[in-house]
Amino acid sequence: MKLLHLDSSILGENSVSRSLSKATVERLTSENSGLEVTYRDLVAEPIAHLTGGYLAGQNAATQHDEALQHDLAVGETVMEEFLAADIVVIGVGFYNFSIPSQLKAWVDRIAVAGKTFRYTESGPEGLAGDKRVILAIARGGFYGEGSPIASFEHAETYLRTVFGFLGVTDIEVVAAEGVAVGPEQREKATNDALGTIASLKAA
Repeated sequence: MKLLHLDSSILGENSVSRSLSKATVERLTSENSGLEVTYRDLVAEPIAHLTGGYLAGQNAATQHDEALQHDLAVGETVMEEFLAADIVVIGVGFYNFSIPSQLKAWVDRIAVAGKTFRYTESGPEGLAGDKRVILAIARGGFYGEGSPIASFEHAETYLRTVFGFLGVTDIEVVAAEGVAVGPEQREKATNDALGTIASLKAA
């Protein structure tokens, strides 16, 4: 089995989502030593944002300059990593109510018609449904069910929509809420999330 591990928080060692995604991978590999892990830090090695040139360059008849050739090669590698993965673990940063732009750039490279979804007469059809996706999210405030600002949450909801569109139905979420409220709440939220991770089903 193959596991793809992504991190997207810009906070480095201070990131709660990074600590949760790491703990998730450790939990999954602890009972499956044969699990092959590919790690991609979307902040340390950012993927370029989608451009018109990139979209046009996917046509084999298009002439490519060196920069575009490199960008297309990165996109192909990212797609291959995603398609090959049985499990995808994502450390999801949460800024200004949504995901980091670095993670959006990655999403734009895997949401490709003909590769991970297709349009049919009866509507779009996901082609990448044979995966387990685990989202490890840290949010500064409280956006969970019942919160008066739950409608402001556009990270988990967005990623559920994207992966659902790609055909993925096995989506699990581990969330640490209110980590910016204060040290005590940060510790409690992190420990609660780590408790959830400890109970995740084995890979």
